[in-house]
Amino acid sequence: MSEKLRGVVPPVITPLRADGSFDEASFERQLERLIAAGVHGLFILGSSGEVAFSTTARRREVMATTQRVVAGRVPVLVGVIDTQTERVIEHIKMAEEYGADGVVATAPFYALGGFAQVERHFRALREATQLPIYAYDIPICVHVKLPLDMLITLGQDGVIQGVKDSSGDDVNFRLLALRNEAVGHPLQLFTGHEIVVDGAYMSGADGSVPGLANVDPEGYVRQWNAFQAGDWEAVRAEQDRLADLMSLAFCARSIVGYGAGVGGFKTALWQMGVLETNAMPEPVAALTGDDAEAVRQVLLRHGLVS
Repeated sequence: MSEKLRGVVPPVITPLRADGSFDEASFERQLERLIAAGVHGLFILGSSGEVAFSTTARRREVMATTQRVVAGRVPVLVGVIDTQTERVIEHIKMAEEYGADGVVATAPFYALGGFAQVERHFRALREATQLPIYAYDIPICVHVKLPLDMLITLGQDGVIQGVKDSSGDDVNFRLLALRNEAVGHPLQLFTGHEIVVDGAYMSGADGSVPGLANVDPEGYVRQWNAFQAGDWEAVRAEQDRLADLMSLAFCARSIVGYGAGVGGFKTALWQMGVLETNAMPEPVAALTGDDAEAVRQVLLRHGLVS
């Protein structure tokens, strides 16, 4: 990327057919509606994109379709998340094949060996590619919280170019933003915390990567535009509305965790007519019955279905 990435970069869901195969047509519809909404980039094969459930073949399907549909209209970040360094580098090389504009990597998360090993992991990734690297801070999944000092050092050394923060630790994010600014802003900082994007912007975030933007990309783009215009009242008002809409990710009673959150996004898009089904990858069950109806009621409240 010739310019630093800023703005709203949705982590795009990966639609599936009822038989579990990749639903290319629904994925194309979703990409087109996100671009039409004015998003500033796309993040494929992240957590919302089911990267942890995806085979190499599925990753290739998603990247190939993205390359064909997006055709350079917005920057594309590709998740290269895997357990250890060599596997991540293999994914980076594949992302390069499909014209990725940047890659997003977590800490290694199987053979855990302390922060020195985590830092070496990111330095090894830098040695393997010229693409921008965004460190993905998601301790609930990888069991490591990326330390502020390490992120700043890696940024100053040119190892990583940004951070996608899904830790839910808004205190640490504020401190990271302050330190980042104090040393010349080497890192582009993005929050993945859908409900407090307004606070992240006030802290100094360069953008957001909200899973809920799959459902309502226009809302997050309006919020970004209001932030750019300095209209903080509009920023807050949009966030209040989005916070209520986010309740669709917490509706489920028969399933928890990933199936409730990403399952809620998929169920919403299915009910909005964007996806053919709300199928989830094995072994995660799709929302049905009362759970799916609860999602529909949230959409009704926000005028997204009739």
